[in-house]
Amino acid sequence: MRKLKLFLLFTLSIVFFCTNPVFAGDISIKKDNGIYHIILKGEKIKKKIKFITSEDLITNREAHTKARATLTINAGYFDPKNGKTTSYIVTDRMTSADPMFNQSLQANPFFRRNMNTVLNRTEFRVMQCGNKFEYAIVSHKSEVPFNCSVITSAQAGPLILPELRMEEEGFIVKNAEGEVIREAANVLHKTARTIIGLKGTDECHILIITDENPMGLYEVQKLCNELKLDRAMAFDGGASTSLNYKKNLEVVSQEGNNIGRMLKSFMIVY
Repeated sequence: MRKLKLFLLFTLSIVFFCTNPVFAGDISIKKDNGIYHIILKGEKIKKKIKFITSEDLITNREAHTKARATLTINAGYFDPKNGKTTSYIVTDRMTSADPMFNQSLQANPFFRRNMNTVLNRTEFRVMQCGNKFEYAIVSHKSEVPFNCSVITSAQAGPLILPELRMEEEGFIVKNAEGEVIREAANVLHKTARTIIGLKGTDECHILIITDENPMGLYEVQKLCNELKLDRAMAFDGGASTSLNYKKNLEVVSQEGNNIGRMLKSFMIVY
């Protein structure tokens, strides 16, 4: 995996972000030990979250600029060879990315044998329930509660809290002796990570774990427990790990001319 580099766009921002948390309305950001910890707090910001997809692969920076977003991070999994999604994405109540239309995925023998498992991987939802908006981290095929509708969502996985579901979601496969014979998304290895979690009903937590402090998912689970999160899941990570905040902060992977990896889906916050 190519090493991540951090690019701060203003010199003053370097000092500010490294020494103090940033508060912008309902968003707070702080960095500690190579990890950016972002908290989206309160009811109002739930309406400002949207998961989007791009027809062609683009960088996190491009998505951030085009959307005129305050905050943008990478979201679901995709196939970099054909630019097709391997994760479900819902935008404005409509499915905007469907892995069932990815011919390469359909041709994959592992996917064909484990289709129900892969298609049911964990997703993050923002739902409207009557007059209120609610978060959820659930498996893709989980029923939507009565009187609720999914406004926007992004699937990735695996679930990290309350339990780590690497084998159940097809990220690792073991033989009869219990040895791991297949691993996806480097779940057992140290790498950069994009993690999203929930604390209570009104706090959404995002962890951008950079290459300064790469982690396997067991370490991520321990960190999420230390932060007292109730539920947590992984988005795409490794070279895909990306963050843009206003015009002050950018975290990208070292791809091409250091503008970041080309990606398929994004979580944006206005």
